[in-house]
Amino acid sequence: MTANRRTISAWALYDFGSSAFTTLVVTFVYATYFAQGIAPNETVGTEWWSNAVTATAIIVAVVSPYVGALADRGHARKAFLGITTVVCVGATALLVVPQAGDVWWALGLFVVANIAFELSYVFYNAFLPEIAPSDQMGRVSGLGWGLGYIGGLGCLVVALVGFVMPETPWFGLSTANSLNVRATNGLVAGWYALFALPLFWLVPEPRAASAPAPGRLFQSTNRQLRATFRALRTEHRGAFRLLVARLFYNDGLITIFAFGGLYAGVTFGFSTQDVIFFGIALNVAAGLGALLFGYVDDWIGGKATIFISIGGLAVATLMAALTTSVTVFWAAGILIGLMAGPNQSASRSLLGRFVPPSKENEFYGLFAFSGKAASFLGPLLFGQLTAAFGTQRAGVAAVLVFFLIGGVLLATVPSPSSTDA
Repeated sequence: MTANRRTISAWALYDFGSSAFTTLVVTFVYATYFAQGIAPNETVGTEWWSNAVTATAIIVAVVSPYVGALADRGHARKAFLGITTVVCVGATALLVVPQAGDVWWALGLFVVANIAFELSYVFYNAFLPEIAPSDQMGRVSGLGWGLGYIGGLGCLVVALVGFVMPETPWFGLSTANSLNVRATNGLVAGWYALFALPLFWLVPEPRAASAPAPGRLFQSTNRQLRATFRALRTEHRGAFRLLVARLFYNDGLITIFAFGGLYAGVTFGFSTQDVIFFGIALNVAAGLGALLFGYVDDWIGGKATIFISIGGLAVATLMAALTTSVTVFWAAGILIGLMAGPNQSASRSLLGRFVPPSKENEFYGLFAFSGKAASFLGPLLFGQLTAAFGTQRAGVAAVLVFFLIGGVLLATVPSPSSTDA
């Protein structure tokens, strides 16, 4: 890479640290613990967890474009990133406290942490077009996603070896009331905070003109956001079509992430330890996929890379929904891992090639919007179909629809170098 290696490494380390939250809290450990250890039963726990994920998605979809535009106008990207990081880390640490029956306390903390986490990526992603040359954006984005999965894997391994498996967990923690499992939230909070620090030290705040006076900041932000929405379909057609396609294919991916651990635990009888091993395998696959396909992205383009990933995710989802074999389910999970990283990384880098200068936060706010505006549909359908049919297989099968619609819409996205972009 010809770009500043130190800057890129510090930026990517944020992904390394923050991904522990999605890996352990959202997907594999805490979601399973909530359904099996806090909620009255697993079916009710699945439904309530899906409602919490849905609430997060709606709030993030509404707020993210505005906070992105606000950060652009106020020239305060690092400040916004710092606030959301601190809130997520603090709420995650407090998840150690809720025990069996503390449903609303647990869900409330999770929603706060998840909202802060999702909003932090509006500002984090906005650094990408400025730290990476256009012809290397795919591999830089892939480096971030790849290190993110490796970081999630590292935290999972520590949780397994130090907190879940031993008869006497580290630090003399008791296994009574699942304290050792709950303590993994403290591990996640510390991990996230530690590896987030280099970004704030080493990645420079973009240079810009002075911000509007505080009294006029919100007025200026409102004007900019209205102007951008008006221009999306005419001046920024490539970005607009990508964002619309991502409304759907990312919804399928979010649903898989949110309920992968629950599905393994409830439908296939995985224990907490089994779920962690499953998560480790998926993170290894996803890290490799993101790193390798970052170069593929720069070679064949982001659009083609996303198409490949959607096809692989659809096949893997169908396998997971139909099989009763644990071996086939493992194969489906590894394929999902291999395709998930390239899907997310190539989407981020493709948008980066469409983003106009000085509007990075705003467009990545719209990127977060596109990832969340319809994302409540997948988790909602998963929860409702699970309750209606008494099996999670019905919920998993519904994910295929989102991949199909997203793929069809992606076909309309032009090349970034096209005059139609």
